[in-house]
Amino acid sequence: MKIDKYTIDTLYKEFPNDNACLEFLFQKRYGHLEYCPKCETYTKFYRIKARKYYKCPHCAFELYPLANTIFHKSDTPLTKWFFAIYLFSNGMNGTSAKELERHLGVTYKTAWRMAKQIRLMMEAHSEQLTGIIEADETYVGGKTNEARGRFNNKAAVVGIVEKKKNTGHVKAFAAKHADATVTLPFLRSNIAPGSTLQTDESRIYSRIKRDFTHDFVNHSKLEYARAGIHTNTIEGFWGQMKRSLDGTYHSVSPKYLQLYVNEFVYRYNHRLEPIFPLLLAKVVQRVQ
Repeated sequence: MKIDKYTIDTLYKEFPNDNACLEFLFQKRYGHLEYCPKCETYTKFYRIKARKYYKCPHCAFELYPLANTIFHKSDTPLTKWFFAIYLFSNGMNGTSAKELERHLGVTYKTAWRMAKQIRLMMEAHSEQLTGIIEADETYVGGKTNEARGRFNNKAAVVGIVEKKKNTGHVKAFAAKHADATVTLPFLRSNIAPGSTLQTDESRIYSRIKRDFTHDFVNHSKLEYARAGIHTNTIEGFWGQMKRSLDGTYHSVSPKYLQLYVNEFVYRYNHRLEPIFPLLLAKVVQRVQ
């Protein structure tokens, strides 16, 4: 399936200035209002010139399209915000704060906050995965002690993916470590009953056969695929995520790792859709 492209020309045409951006946000958030919430009069809100809010002509009730959104209390022009969202939408390997800093001409602190706010919109869908599911865990960051075969200061990421061509979804979460105490509750919460789970030989999954049909391949014996049983799909997702983390972000704090994981999960789950319109549909949602 071919993705309908949303190009930079389309962006500039639809959002040439801050007024166009603000009007879009107002319509997205309050365009359905026909009556003033305060005076209950049938009305049409008008924009206050040089300000970022709209007012009822009858009772002066004010509506603030940017309140409690990712733009809240930000002095950065909306056109730069929309361009930043566009960069995130098209950067297959992610977009770093340093890249935003260079493109937008803002401080690194501002660029980092913008990147964080945009990632907050990339939340995972809540539906359980179904069918044949691959599960695996990986480690990112820190250093590997090859002599002892241990991971030093590495954060764990546990993931599951549906084995469905083009339509399969992925879910993943970051943790301090990957063992049965954190992995099994994640699997039980996010995989629908009756599904089949495919993993490697790790003892983490030894008890999951109580909940799902469980097949596995033994990597320690150089067995990577057997009768359609493998973990190649989730390992492919790990590969893309790690290349992006290493090549684009270089280093990610464990404190914020989940935000970055959510970003790559979101990209994978919407790989057949133009992401920019999807994010624009969420820009007026409330954020913490």
